[in-house]
Amino acid sequence: MLELYIPVGSRKLRCGYTTGACAAAATAGAARLLLTGERLPAVTIGTPAGVTVEVPLLEQTAGPGWASCAVRKDGGDDPDVTNGTLIFARVEKTDVPGVTIDGGRGVGRVTRPGLDQPVGAAAINSTPRRMIAGQAEEEAARAGYTGGLQVTISVPEGEALAAHTFNPRLGIEGGISILGTSGIVRPMSEAALIDSLYLEQDIAKAAGVTDLLVTPGNYGDSFAEGTLGLDLTHRCTCSNYLGHAIDHAAGLGFRSFLLVGHLGKLIKVAAGNMNTHSKEADGRRETLTAHAALAGGSPALLKALFACPTTDAGVELLKEEGLLKPVMASIAQALEEVLHHRAGPDLAIAAVFFSNQYGLLGKTTGADKLLALHQHQS
Repeated sequence: MLELYIPVGSRKLRCGYTTGACAAAATAGAARLLLTGERLPAVTIGTPAGVTVEVPLLEQTAGPGWASCAVRKDGGDDPDVTNGTLIFARVEKTDVPGVTIDGGRGVGRVTRPGLDQPVGAAAINSTPRRMIAGQAEEEAARAGYTGGLQVTISVPEGEALAAHTFNPRLGIEGGISILGTSGIVRPMSEAALIDSLYLEQDIAKAAGVTDLLVTPGNYGDSFAEGTLGLDLTHRCTCSNYLGHAIDHAAGLGFRSFLLVGHLGKLIKVAAGNMNTHSKEADGRRETLTAHAALAGGSPALLKALFACPTTDAGVELLKEEGLLKPVMASIAQALEEVLHHRAGPDLAIAAVFFSNQYGLLGKTTGADKLLALHQHQS
């Protein structure tokens, strides 16, 4: 177990190994077994982060011209879906000089341009490939072996695990990706999540998309597709990081940005919050109450709105008082101002917001024009 800790808030969380580091360590163990017959209990490898890690080796098997070894993924305190899964490396002698690397069962294949690897290649990113090749070459040099080696990385649980990752949306089919630029998993990494959001936009851009459809997550997806009839093929997610998503889209030169989200999320944006995570921002009841006051709501209504536990409950009160339409229009205007300020003059931006219980609630100026760009083609 890796005894490396980092402070996250008031806690210290344990770091772990990336899938790439696991694949490299398994390669080292399999290559040692193949070339020398030695079964090591563990291997020590260096990582791009400059941290040396000792990794236990499991399920070592061998046959004529090949050997296989597994490493159990240890993600530390990071809640990654791959934590605890076995990552295998099978190393074979070949007549082709050098080290060749491919993915086997449970390692995804790239089907869309814009990713780290070309279409058709195994989803084993560049840094893990260098780590895997480096370990194979080191073991070959240690054993005095001058022939070629074929390394195949597999993850028996990979296809099932991939359903819980971004891979299906990114165009990686059949399994997980072998990832990691540092070899070390830093738990609860906001930066890693933001990088994933950026990657979705990068892929859309590489596919020739000029007009971006963005949702915060599942609620937005369901409403965009089921109620608005939008095509989600190239839809991108912003999660809680709308500001980062807008900045990246503007930097990539997209022509437009259509945001579809629940009122409970976008009312925070209307109040000027570009990170909508509950630990960073709330203000839903305060904002809803303020806009009701602007629309002429009575003191009794304002008091009741301020006590509402959800925006849906607030919508019900506004509907009963006949103020739903003017309050939603006021929120839409504030939301529009915030979005345009962040996007700048070159990115056309609009938003649609809704309630799961009450349906469509509001649109900013220009939303209808952008909605037409994303309708399913019959």
